[in-house]
Amino acid sequence: MASFLRQFTSSAVPPIPSSTSSAFVDIPIPSFIISNSKSATWFYTTAAIVGTLLVLEHLHDSMKPTMEGYMRQWNSGALSAISVFNIFIVMASSNEFSRKILNSPAHAEPCLVHSAKQILMPDNWVFLTGKSHVEYRKVLNTLFTRKALRTAIARKHFSLWLADAQKDPSPQSIMMTARHLNMITSLRVFCGNHIPEHGAVEISEKYWDITQALELVNFPLALPGTKVYRAIQARKAAIKWLELAARLEAPGYKGRKDFSDREMAMVVFSFLFASQDAMSSGTAVRAGDVDKPITLEMLDQMPYLKAFVKESMRVKPPVTMVPYRTTKAFPISNDYIVPANSMVIPSFYNSLHDPAVFPEHDKLIPDRWLDPNSSANTNPRNYLVFGSGPHKCVGIEYATMNIGLVLATASVLMDWEHHITPESDQVQIIATLFPKDGCLMKFTPRPRP
Repeated sequence: MASFLRQFTSSAVPPIPSSTSSAFVDIPIPSFIISNSKSATWFYTTAAIVGTLLVLEHLHDSMKPTMEGYMRQWNSGALSAISVFNIFIVMASSNEFSRKILNSPAHAEPCLVHSAKQILMPDNWVFLTGKSHVEYRKVLNTLFTRKALRTAIARKHFSLWLADAQKDPSPQSIMMTARHLNMITSLRVFCGNHIPEHGAVEISEKYWDITQALELVNFPLALPGTKVYRAIQARKAAIKWLELAARLEAPGYKGRKDFSDREMAMVVFSFLFASQDAMSSGTAVRAGDVDKPITLEMLDQMPYLKAFVKESMRVKPPVTMVPYRTTKAFPISNDYIVPANSMVIPSFYNSLHDPAVFPEHDKLIPDRWLDPNSSANTNPRNYLVFGSGPHKCVGIEYATMNIGLVLATASVLMDWEHHITPESDQVQIIATLFPKDGCLMKFTPRPRP
């Protein structure tokens, strides 16, 4: 993310003047610039072209963020500030400041990205705060039960993957294929069979436009052809199907029975975004019966699998940061107050890669979670995969259990080979983290015992 408007990098970010217009009043202007001659016309044209190219260069950097760019920003100080599209942004890299933002509802509220309310709609529950937000979460918690998970969908998709692999045995990108599995699984969990197969496929395909528009930096106006515009059209199509499912389901939730079809549709709509993030970025105990469906009781007997899921989300977290907006002046430290209506962004990545808590932090070491006295287990404040505070993810168990179930099912049905490329360890940031090469895999049926 470029900092082409202004940038400050220190542990104490200096305050930004409220107005700078007076600074330009007395600057003398050369006489040839205000001339009406052809040379003046040439000067204006050349200056405009050069200026436009410079702006476009920085604009491209802003809209194509890289992990390396974020790391440079985080490493510049516990707090640093930039401005993009005239939006003042304070980024927190330390665990202390990140947790303070997440746990200060009186000063900051989630805003996701600048255009989020255009895409998700302003009255979506994710933007609620205070008592109304607490009450809403209590109801939503009942949706994320252990009984909600299912493995039949994964088995069906794995059969299709193997069939495709038989037709073309070359390594294929798995990221979008896995994402589609996650989307269909979540739709069936939350909506049952009230959405027809072609409707579920349409939601899955169009939701990718929404994911791309919810990147941290995007052109903020919903003009035809822009990502935000396409996302709004995709949202309208998805909500149509979700409202249909709500009318057919018409459940009564304990504690609140006055959900409208639209409210229910918006809840599932927001869950889909979260579930595709957590479940895409990442041998069963079944007495030798590979056809026996995995149960959650079986999963409880697989501590290494659970440790693997937890560690994989630490190394490559589905979300590296969640933007908030200050509702009033926010005294984030003893020597700096973030102005009202600024964006404040807590980083999760640094906390999850703190070498003091996670030795060899860039390596996948599931065993670190098997020792109750390890530094990983004794520093739970650093595990910010699902956030912290009043807006902490409500679907933690759903996400982790589903990933475990999918991996446990896949491990007995398929052998897979990861085709390593120079871009395998490089990260592409599209709201969540993707391997730059799409994660190239080869699948073959696993011999039955």
